[in-house]
Amino acid sequence: MRVLVVEDEKKIAGFLQRGLEEEGHRVTVAGDVAGGRLALESGAYDLVLVDRMLPDGDGLDLVRALRRRKDQTPAICLTARDRVEERVAGLQGGADDYLVKPFAFDELLARMDAVTRRVRGADVLEVGDLRVDVGARRVTRAGADIRLTAREFDLLRYLAEHKGRVLGRTRLLEAVWETTHDPGTNTVDVYISYLRSKVDKGFGRPLLHTIRGVGYVLEDRPR
Repeated sequence: MRVLVVEDEKKIAGFLQRGLEEEGHRVTVAGDVAGGRLALESGAYDLVLVDRMLPDGDGLDLVRALRRRKDQTPAICLTARDRVEERVAGLQGGADDYLVKPFAFDELLARMDAVTRRVRGADVLEVGDLRVDVGARRVTRAGADIRLTAREFDLLRYLAEHKGRVLGRTRLLEAVWETTHDPGTNTVDVYISYLRSKVDKGFGRPLLHTIRGVGYVLEDRPR
């Protein structure tokens, strides 16, 4: 799992990075709101761990920004603020959970597992008449079943999770192929072509759109 840690205390950030990497996660660390924002704009993550009190502002602003653009990436606030109203503000701001420092690392792992499982398990993603059932790994459009390979499904799911947002090739490579280096010639373009032949062909209007020079977007556009 790709995890973004936004924490300005170097000891805590180092502890989290070491522990999470030992658990097999890929970890990026940012020390302030600006760094966290840059990381989110340039990379894809499965989970965000964010401190509330950062040198340049409230880390919860990063979560609010994600939710405003309909990005449901799971987020957990890590903070020394333990008042009830602070926890409520965190949850109302879009955080999936709120963990007060100091905390046991095993508890963090359990919370991470819970929020990512909850988000994945509840997902039936819809874009127009397209339905992507994440749990069952089943895709239908206008009620008709669409058979996809595992990689095609992962790509479509990621596009559906970010419907309406233009995603560049580098971000798609990182999210679906877990690399920033293209493992083949025009890999993303080739798989987009595969998806178009299955998801769009014969269904009246396209849902997959190319934004020339930028990337791709899955969106139900009016006629």
